[in-house]
Amino acid sequence: MKSLLSILAAVLLSACAAPALRGTGDLGLVIERASGSVAVVDNSARAILGRVEGLGDLSHASAVYSRDGRYAYVFGRDGGLTKVDLLERKIAKRILQAGNSIGGAISQDGRLVAAQNYQPGGVKVFDAETLELLADIPAEFGNGKQFSKVVGLADVPGNKFAYALFDAGEIWVADLSTPRAPKLTKFRGIGSQPYDGLVTPDGRHYIAGLFGEDGLALIDLWKPEQGARKILANYGKGAEKLPVFKMPHLRGWAVAGGRAYLPAIGKHEVLVVDTATWQEVGRIPVKGQPVFVMARPDGRQIWVNFAFPDYSQVQVIDTLEQKVVQTLSPGKAVLHMEFTPRGENVWISARDDNRVVVFDTASFAKLAELPAQNPSGIFFTSRAARIGF
Repeated sequence: MKSLLSILAAVLLSACAAPALRGTGDLGLVIERASGSVAVVDNSARAILGRVEGLGDLSHASAVYSRDGRYAYVFGRDGGLTKVDLLERKIAKRILQAGNSIGGAISQDGRLVAAQNYQPGGVKVFDAETLELLADIPAEFGNGKQFSKVVGLADVPGNKFAYALFDAGEIWVADLSTPRAPKLTKFRGIGSQPYDGLVTPDGRHYIAGLFGEDGLALIDLWKPEQGARKILANYGKGAEKLPVFKMPHLRGWAVAGGRAYLPAIGKHEVLVVDTATWQEVGRIPVKGQPVFVMARPDGRQIWVNFAFPDYSQVQVIDTLEQKVVQTLSPGKAVLHMEFTPRGENVWISARDDNRVVVFDTASFAKLAELPAQNPSGIFFTSRAARIGF
């Protein structure tokens, strides 16, 4: 009888210790770059639920999500690829897949995770469930003995990935319909030093920003036979470029209302481009050199952060008025911003103040401050349902 009671007590205790049932739609991660950890957050409760440690060098880390939003795939600077279970708040699997890596993507069907690598240059593709290596695509160029750093990796429809080769001045599209036998389409001579890339929210256009010259390279993925074409060529003609303290970033975040809002390299401007013609239709003066230019989900606002020395401020552009309507000072060294899925709040990381600040995007009121260890990237699970995120 005593043994039976002991068994029942153990069962009851284990039931009490089990995590409460919940969905993942309002979860996310905050990268804590200095400590190699991530904070698991609830963006509805505006709360930190716990931390997961042991993710290595997160000095330039990003994350993508499984289709169900349970697992995050975190790409570390040290080449680490870590699969994090958000519900159990633990590492599900971790591998070191390269010597120097800066990001990755997940395929349209959620079965493949791809990492873009500086060293060795190329892309590696893994099974999303097991992290088994399925394809290794070296970024060979020139005489075949040179390898380029890969940047701007994005998922595109058809279980394909598009990315740019910084050193080669090329864009490649890899078809992973048969994961162990990728088919490559290469676009050469697209411009000097492509530094990042974005795919438009409909998955049709891939755009690579060019660091080595004014302009961007655009590919219509519906009509790849047309090749790459230059857009916004010579947007800085006749003006002296400022020193570039931090490379800007491009993503589909900045497409809203039929227009793309893009950071101008070496300028205190956001470029406005008509996405029907890909012609420049305006420029919006801002406080500093833009790094992230991000559209609120409804497209009414564009939020901009800046490189040093203006990296402790954020400005908000109204897309109807086409001008800056608010300037905020969330804290020292703002590195990243992330909107809640429907855009009523924005979370902003202030690295040097060790905090994440949450604002109401309608009133600009500060709603919460959360402690974090040198926070950088903020990634919510709503990205799982979006192309190019």
